[in-house]
Amino acid sequence: MTFRPLLVLLLAFTVTAACAQSAADLGAGVKPRKESTLPLTPTDDEAQAAQLSARFLTRFHYDAQPLDDAMSAKIYDAYFKLLDSEKVFFTQQDMDKFAPLKTKFDDAIWNKDLSAPFSVFNLYIQRAVERMTYARGLLKQGFDFSGNDSYTYDRKKADWPKDQAALDDLWRKRTMNDWLRLKLAGKSDDEIRKTLDKRYASYIDRVKQLDSEDAFQTFMTSYAETTDPHTDYLGPRQAENFDIQMKLSLEGIGAQLQARDDYTMIFTLVPGGPADKSGKLKPGDRIIAVGQGDSGPLTDVIGWRLDDVVNLIRGKKDTVVRLEILPADAGLDGKHDMITLVRQKVTIADSAAKKKIIDIDDGGVTRKIGVITLPTFYSDFGARSEGDKDFKSATRDVSKLLGELKAAGVQGVVMDLRDNGGGSLYEANELTGLFIDKGPVVQVRSANGQVDVQGDDDPGMAWSGPLAVLVNRGTASASEIFAAAIQDYGRGLIIGQPTFGKGTVQNLVDLDRFSQNPAGKPQYGELKMTIAEFFRINGGSTQLKGVTPDIQYPQNGDAKDFGESTYDNALPWTHIAPADYKPVADMQAYMAQLQQKHDTRVATSPAWKLMLDELAQYQKLRDRTSISLNFAQRETERKQLDAIQAEFRARHKAIDGNDVAEADEDSALDDGLNPNERSLKSELKDENDAKKAPDPQLQETARVLFDAVGLINTDPKLAAEVLPYGGKPMASSMATATGPAPTSSVSH
Repeated sequence: MTFRPLLVLLLAFTVTAACAQSAADLGAGVKPRKESTLPLTPTDDEAQAAQLSARFLTRFHYDAQPLDDAMSAKIYDAYFKLLDSEKVFFTQQDMDKFAPLKTKFDDAIWNKDLSAPFSVFNLYIQRAVERMTYARGLLKQGFDFSGNDSYTYDRKKADWPKDQAALDDLWRKRTMNDWLRLKLAGKSDDEIRKTLDKRYASYIDRVKQLDSEDAFQTFMTSYAETTDPHTDYLGPRQAENFDIQMKLSLEGIGAQLQARDDYTMIFTLVPGGPADKSGKLKPGDRIIAVGQGDSGPLTDVIGWRLDDVVNLIRGKKDTVVRLEILPADAGLDGKHDMITLVRQKVTIADSAAKKKIIDIDDGGVTRKIGVITLPTFYSDFGARSEGDKDFKSATRDVSKLLGELKAAGVQGVVMDLRDNGGGSLYEANELTGLFIDKGPVVQVRSANGQVDVQGDDDPGMAWSGPLAVLVNRGTASASEIFAAAIQDYGRGLIIGQPTFGKGTVQNLVDLDRFSQNPAGKPQYGELKMTIAEFFRINGGSTQLKGVTPDIQYPQNGDAKDFGESTYDNALPWTHIAPADYKPVADMQAYMAQLQQKHDTRVATSPAWKLMLDELAQYQKLRDRTSISLNFAQRETERKQLDAIQAEFRARHKAIDGNDVAEADEDSALDDGLNPNERSLKSELKDENDAKKAPDPQLQETARVLFDAVGLINTDPKLAAEVLPYGGKPMASSMATATGPAPTSSVSH
C-alpha cells in the first residue's frame, strides 16, 4: 500500500519526509497556515469526492464490491490501523465508544456526511497532543533504570490499552526508552531533557497543523485500500506528488527541503537547477520568507508546514520567486539575504536510469560488464503528447545508456531492478522491446474477462548480448512484467530474491473531470484504481508468487511483513492461456554450470560471508519485539552489539579498504536521535556513505554474467542455444518519440 500509518507519517514529516524531492504539496488556492482550527470539519468538495469515488469503486473496480455495512466494517478497521497502528493513542474505552460507527462509514459516504470519520480524526489529534504533553511532564522527574521493566515497541498485535492508567503506563515506558537510548549514547540528564522536550513539542506542533485534507485523505485511503492493496485515493497534494514521481520533473527552484525546528531548510541542491546555478544557496540555509514576482509582498514562513512552504516556492516555469534566507553559517540574529530566482523545469536525476561498468579480472581474463540501475518505470505522458522532444521516459534513457555501454565495449549487461516498485505499464512493455526482436510482452485481463496481449512490434534490439536482471523483494509490478518476459523468452538470467508479487494494473481517474460544478473549480483529487490483472506470456501470473530467480540469493527475512502475500485482501493467484510466443534461447542449457560456479565462489568469498553475517544479525534484532528498561542490562547489550559492529567494520576494512569502512565507530550505534536532530553535515555524510557502500550482490551478479559470457565464448554450440535468435546479429531498436501517446495506466 502507498500510505503508512499516520503516526509514522507525522514522525517522518518532522524528520525526513522533506528530504524527498516530491515533498507533499497543497493544491492551488489553499491558504497556508501554522496551526489548523479545531475541530476539523469536512468541506462540501470532500463529501462530493467521497461519494464520487464510491460510485467508481463499486462499478468499475476490477473486483468491484458494494459499499455496505460489511465494507464499512473493513474501512473502520483500516482507518484505525492508519491512525493508531501501534495502539498508543486510543484506549479500549475509546474503541467501545466508537464501536457503533463500524457500520456507519458506508452511510457517511453515500449521504455525503463525513462527520463520523472526522470526529474520530479530531479525537486522534486530541489524544496525540495529550500523550505528548504527558510525556513532556514525565521529563521533569527523570526515571529509575534499576528495575526490571521492559518496553514492547512492536505493538501491531497488541490489545488496546484498557484505560487511561494503562495508557499512562505505556507512555511512561515509551518515554523511558527514549531517555535510555540517549543516556546509553553518553548524553547528560540535562541534554536528554532538552532533546526530548524539543522533540515532543515539535510533534505537538505538527499534529496541530493537520487539516481537513489530512483527515479526508486518511479516511479515503482506508476505503480505497480496503478494496485491494493497490487502489488509492490521492488528494490534491498526493496527486501532484504522484505526477512528479511518474514524470521525474517539476517546475520550481531545484532544492530539496527539510523541516528543522521552526525553519524550512535547504537540504541539498539539484545539480543544474535554478538554485544550484545561482551560486547563492547552499545546504543549511534557512528560508525565512517567500515572495512572488519581482515585487510581491514577502510571506513569513517560520513555523509553517513544510508542504505549505513548498507550495509557495513551486510555480510556473519562467516566473520569479524571492527567498529571504538566514544563511547556514549565521546565528539566529544573523543578517538575512534576499535571493531572487527564476523557476524552471527541474529533472529529478536521482530517480532516473544510471549506468556504470564493472571490470572483472578472473584467471587472467578481463571482461567489462555494464550495469543499468533503474529505480522506477517513469514516463512524462503529458510532455510526450505535447510533442516535447526531451520528454522523460525510462525506455528512452535506458536505450541511450545501452548505446553508450556498447560503445564502451561491454560484453554483458545487468539490469538492476532491486527496489524498483514499478510505474508505467507502457514503459515496461517498451523497455522489454529493447531486449527482444519483437513479440508479446504481457497479457492484460480486464474485469469483463477480455484479454489484451501487449507487446513489441518494432523489429530489432538495442542490446542482443548476454543479459542478467537483478531483483529483490522490492522489485514489483512493472518490474515484474519486465523480469517475467525476459525469463519466459529465455532472453536472460533472473538473479536475486523472489520478487514482490504484484500482478494488478491501476488507472488514474481524475475526479475533477466529473464535477457537476466546474465553475467552482473543486479539487476532488484522483483515484488510482485497480482495473485489470496482468499475466505472463506463458499464462502464469506474478500475483502473490512474484518472479522466482534462476539463481537465488539469500533473503533478508522481510517476506513475512513485505510483499503481496502479506495483504489479507490481495487477489488470488490464477492463470490464463499462454500467448503466442516462442522462447528465443534455452537458459537451462548452462544453468547448472553457472549455479555451481556461483556456489563455489560465494562459499569462499569474505564479502559474501560478511553479508550473510550482517543479514543474520539484522534478522536477530528485527525479530525482537521488546527491550529491557534496565540500564545495566541495556549497557551490556550495547557493548555486545558494539563488539559485533566493530568486528564487521574491521572485516569491511580488510575487504574494501575504503573510507566507508573507516567511518566513525559511533555512527554504527544508536545515538538516540531522530535524523533531523543530527547535524546536517552528519546526515549528508550518511547519505554519501550509503551511496559508496560495497554491493556484494551486484558484484556477484556481474561475476555470474562474466561466467556466462565465458561459457558462450568457448562453446559455439552453446552460444547458438543461449543467445537470442541463435546469436545472429540483430538490427538496433532505439526508442523514439514517435507514435501515439500512451494512456496513463500504471502498474505501480
